[in-house]
Amino acid sequence: MDLAGLTIAGARRMMQAGELSPVQLLDAVNDAIENTDARVGGYLSRDYARARAAAEKSDTSLPLGGIPIAIKDVINVEGEPCTCASQILQGYTAPYDATVITKLRAAGAIPFGRTNMDEFAMGSSTENSSIQLTRNPHDPERIPGGSSGGSAAVVGANEALASLGSDTGGSIRQPAALCGCVGLKPSYGRVSRYGLVAFASSLDQIGPFTHTVEDAALVLQAIAGHDPLDSTSLDVPVPDYSARLNDGVAGMKLGVPKEYFVEGMDPQVEARVREAIEVYRALGAEIVEVSLPHTKYAVADYYIIATAEASANLARFDGVRYGKRAEAPRDLADHYGRTRGEGFGKEVKRRIILGTYVLSSGYYDAYYLRAQKVRTLIRRDFEEAFEKVDGLLSPTSPVPAFKIGERMADPLQMYLSDIFTIAANLAGICGISIPCGMAQTGGKALPVGLQIMAPAFEEARLLRIARAYEQTQQRG
Repeated sequence: MDLAGLTIAGARRMMQAGELSPVQLLDAVNDAIENTDARVGGYLSRDYARARAAAEKSDTSLPLGGIPIAIKDVINVEGEPCTCASQILQGYTAPYDATVITKLRAAGAIPFGRTNMDEFAMGSSTENSSIQLTRNPHDPERIPGGSSGGSAAVVGANEALASLGSDTGGSIRQPAALCGCVGLKPSYGRVSRYGLVAFASSLDQIGPFTHTVEDAALVLQAIAGHDPLDSTSLDVPVPDYSARLNDGVAGMKLGVPKEYFVEGMDPQVEARVREAIEVYRALGAEIVEVSLPHTKYAVADYYIIATAEASANLARFDGVRYGKRAEAPRDLADHYGRTRGEGFGKEVKRRIILGTYVLSSGYYDAYYLRAQKVRTLIRRDFEEAFEKVDGLLSPTSPVPAFKIGERMADPLQMYLSDIFTIAANLAGICGISIPCGMAQTGGKALPVGLQIMAPAFEEARLLRIARAYEQTQQRG
């Protein structure tokens, strides 16, 4: 039996039946990493001795007791590196646990392994990592998606039962789609961001990668909830996400946004998604076409707001308090300039420059202020749609995983990889990507993702909709 490929729910059942111990499960995951990760490149580091000590003391009666979970290298785990895949943070060790890590530990989970990512979560392919290349587990010549590509790849390659990532414009859902796993972006404010290294503070959200929707519900249950350490964390009730997970979609209205089926989409992606929509119809849901008319502005809007916030957030990386420091600077200005010039990669520099520009005197009103107004229009589109339907169905990515290097010379084409995911972040709603079949490309079968979106703080409904489809497939 491939223990490393177990679902969380399956591993929990085996542990409670005495058929599996936390140490055996951890060893199986560690062996899978040893055997597979040289090809995938999903992990940056891992502390086996520390994880084993935790496994030996695990309480399997807890919701996630004894379950090892990989962590994107943008989330602080006390005593472990947190490089954000950047040279500017090489040598930095986290002095504290992020709130999500504290919550995982309280639920019995074992944080195990730091996963690769686009530097400071800026990218759609994980090619912007300054440390190593991560490959798609279905085809090593292709990207795993980004920015949480490592977290998606290790789950897709059965090197982890689950992992955590962060989603600013699709960075959980898009790599989940390309690697063939489940990726959940909770509503903004549902999960604490304390201990997450910020990219764009009004957009970032932490969420899980798992093998099944059931597992996503279990991890979300553990990490959701109000946190006084995060001023953007909302004090709203956290329901039991598993309670109505299997209630089905009969009688629900599910919307299909016409703007999410665009010219240039891979025809096989469109075919798989439309087949999934028909499955929902067969399950008793009413399928309704809806319009989100401001979708066409989402990518441009995002790259104004996100880069502006990145410009402000990344100002803290100056080589004074932690991280890389330029050697023998002439003066303070030289110290700042050389530290940041040597420490940041091309994509991070590009976004800092863009963000500083749109915030600068004379351009603030023309760009940033206008972008915030457009963001309001995008949010209103979703609010109006959700007055008519219970959830929305769309592709997650317009194409399957593309080849490594294929889009690195064309930033605009890379940015368009997230065309279907960005709007959910701008609106603050919840979304999930689940596998919905394969596309044959270049002689390889590559996963296709179905994106489901629901109103803010309606994750229970979102998971129920996702689970209904999943139960019609082989796994889940």
